[in-house]
Amino acid sequence: MSDARAFPEGFLFGAATAAYQIEGAAFEDGRAASIWDAFSRVPDAVINADNGDVACDHYHRYAGDVQLMKQLGLQTYRFSTSWSRVRPDGGALNPKGVDFYKRLVDELLGAGILPWLTLYHWDLPQALQDRGGWTVRETAERFTEYALDMHDALGDRVDVWTTLNEPWCSSFLSYTAGAHAPGHYSQAEGMLAAHHLLLGHGQTVRELRARDASLNLGITLNLTVADAVDPADPADLDAARRIDGQFNRWFLDPVFRGTYPADIIKDFRDTDAEAVARWQEAVQPGDLDVISTPIDSLGVNYYHGEFVGGTPPEVDPPAGDAPTPRPIGKPFPASENLYWHDRGLSRTNMGWEVQPEGLTRLLERVSDEYAAEAGVALYVTENGASYDDEPVTDAGETRVHDAERVEFVEAHLGAVLDAVDKGVDVRGYFYWSLMDNFEWAWGYAKRFGIVYVDYATQERTIKDSGLAYARVIAQRALEPVVVR
Repeated sequence: MSDARAFPEGFLFGAATAAYQIEGAAFEDGRAASIWDAFSRVPDAVINADNGDVACDHYHRYAGDVQLMKQLGLQTYRFSTSWSRVRPDGGALNPKGVDFYKRLVDELLGAGILPWLTLYHWDLPQALQDRGGWTVRETAERFTEYALDMHDALGDRVDVWTTLNEPWCSSFLSYTAGAHAPGHYSQAEGMLAAHHLLLGHGQTVRELRARDASLNLGITLNLTVADAVDPADPADLDAARRIDGQFNRWFLDPVFRGTYPADIIKDFRDTDAEAVARWQEAVQPGDLDVISTPIDSLGVNYYHGEFVGGTPPEVDPPAGDAPTPRPIGKPFPASENLYWHDRGLSRTNMGWEVQPEGLTRLLERVSDEYAAEAGVALYVTENGASYDDEPVTDAGETRVHDAERVEFVEAHLGAVLDAVDKGVDVRGYFYWSLMDNFEWAWGYAKRFGIVYVDYATQERTIKDSGLAYARVIAQRALEPVVVR
């Protein structure tokens, strides 16, 4: 191991999932419909009309899945609780739903795995959506009540609480672009949803902090590095500014600075002044003080960067959206003269560039401009890749040889170590995802897991990438991995 790079003492290795993507049991034991149950039944919204009714059947197979985690050597497991299971229709507490998460947490603790709980990973109860969803203030209030219910049930055993996963997706991608549930096409709704999501986050952090000052409280944001095609071209630089502002700063600035970025407010007003007026009316005095309530940890989800310019490319790069017949709008309201370009990097089968150095730059930037001054630790809470995995029989054993994913994991773990070497306080890495699962609008057409799932039989097979990750965890160091 002379060439190995050691990870810092206390660095956590984990994997992540989300409730709707793996649990199944969609209408068992009192669970009611979420917006994803409804959206997946909209014609042409999801590839092959797939849905999460069964998914990976984790609701019934959680004990075996925890043993898989233990076999991989995971130190922590990032999962989400289903609001629709715990408080069906956003109403009264459902004891059977709560009991599932009690059993899961007990199983994790019994296996020596730290539970890393996310309260919201996009599965809003449909009944609350029928009353306006995240576009109305009431939903932030109901979210806080649900969060406190979960703390009542698990606060004695769970120390790490994440409020939201990727609020950009559950606001602009969902209410403005129509690509995710509930599938609306409104700039105003996207802006309102983003604000009320952040308000629910801040309220929940305040309430949980008041209950137990020892908790590790945080939020997870999907963030990117926006590069201008030509750094000397003002139009290209402006395109990169707008992506950074709408994707990164619209969420980082309120959480860390108690303000929304003024340049993006102006861009949004130039696009739709009425939408901004509605949003400004919704931002009440004191809201930003609540949203900027101090946190302990920031989860950084990173998959790829953005290479953008102010003029169209000669050849359009691959699109990352699911190719459904249903129309998909633009999730960036200020997108006039904003174009994506190809810089010649390899791509996953999602069409996403493989850009590990972008993760290093992102962690440095977030640390330098936000987290370090606030004393907030960083965790890479999602990072992964989809490739076309096929199981094979190798010497009588089922194997999944996913060399590209092995390279992806190694490269991004190396990028994390590069950031650590530059002084960034990064304390953990969660691969997305533990197992193949329901990939939102892509249905079951894309596989991100380090564990292969045969959806017909629910048989699990650890892929070569999972074996490689397990070796890194066991050695607590990164070295060249030989895939047999």
